[in-house]
Amino acid sequence: MLKFIFWSLLAVNTALFAYGRGYLGHFSGNEHEPERLLNQLNADKLAIIPAEKAAAAGAAAVAPAAPDVKPEACLEIGSFVLADARRFENQLEALKLGDRQSRHNVPGTEVSSYIVYIPPQGSKEGADKKAGELRALGITNYFVMSDNSPLRWGISLGVFKTEGAAQNQLAALMKQGVRTARVAPRMSGSKLLAFQFRDVDPDLRTKLEKIRAGFPNAELRVCK
Repeated sequence: MLKFIFWSLLAVNTALFAYGRGYLGHFSGNEHEPERLLNQLNADKLAIIPAEKAAAAGAAAVAPAAPDVKPEACLEIGSFVLADARRFENQLEALKLGDRQSRHNVPGTEVSSYIVYIPPQGSKEGADKKAGELRALGITNYFVMSDNSPLRWGISLGVFKTEGAAQNQLAALMKQGVRTARVAPRMSGSKLLAFQFRDVDPDLRTKLEKIRAGFPNAELRVCK
């Protein structure tokens, strides 16, 4: 009887030892602990990182991408008397802006004449295309404006001393099929100068404002 109790206790202790070691698995699963450890992927490469670092990584993963900043189409700085315009232009040389920079006279305050014109077409190609449409209508008295003025790549259809004469020309053109022409006053030129800049990104704007700061009477403004 004592032998039976001894061997029974030994068997129970052996079973408890095996279960505690994981050799018999757990009641909630069908796999043994040693086998489960072997099935882990790259277990030797697992690392524990601080909570702060994990939170920062998570925030970076969900942070929205910075929006693209589009260049400004046109900025103007003016107005300068001739001497200041020359100093300002000399400081612009280091920026090497090429065709992105232009200079023009600031319009005066008095009307000198009236122009019949077709608005700017955006490029030489656009102006040439519009000129071809005019020729197809039998209109040959026109001029493509390619200077650095607000009407660059527009088409002049005549300049007149009075508004009445300009309106008569517009009416005649409409009878020939021209639908986009209009009349506008032309202002007398002043002795003041202004500079215009195209495709101005934030970096260029910062540089222009830094140069402009040396000319207290000059203003920076958006242009078309």
